[in-house]
Amino acid sequence: MKKKKISWQVYLLRCVDGTLYGGVTTDLERRVGEHNGSRLGAKYTSGRRPVELVYARGFADRSSALKEESRIKKLPRKEKLKLIQDSSSKYLHPVFSPPHIAQCVGKRRTMSVKKF
Repeated sequence: MKKKKISWQVYLLRCVDGTLYGGVTTDLERRVGEHNGSRLGAKYTSGRRPVELVYARGFADRSSALKEESRIKKLPRKEKLKLIQDSSSKYLHPVFSPPHIAQCVGKRRTMSVKKF
């Protein structure tokens, strides 16, 4: 049986003001970098930098990732926080384990990586 390649990720970011932002991408490292220091990041996160990756989960196809993103966005904040806490580092992308996450944030402000 073939193992499906994970090519799409659903992610949640925690903004500096404590709010959460979710999205999907094929390149998690690039996308978090865009949210933190580029005009290519979302308008929502541009005024709430730096952002911290708190949840990421891979999917084999775009459709599945978009369905999961939609499901997560409909959850109340309390349930999103529980999802983050319950996932621990289970779904956290290995690229974002310390010290690499601080490099993605840039020189603006270093972030502490919390172990859930």
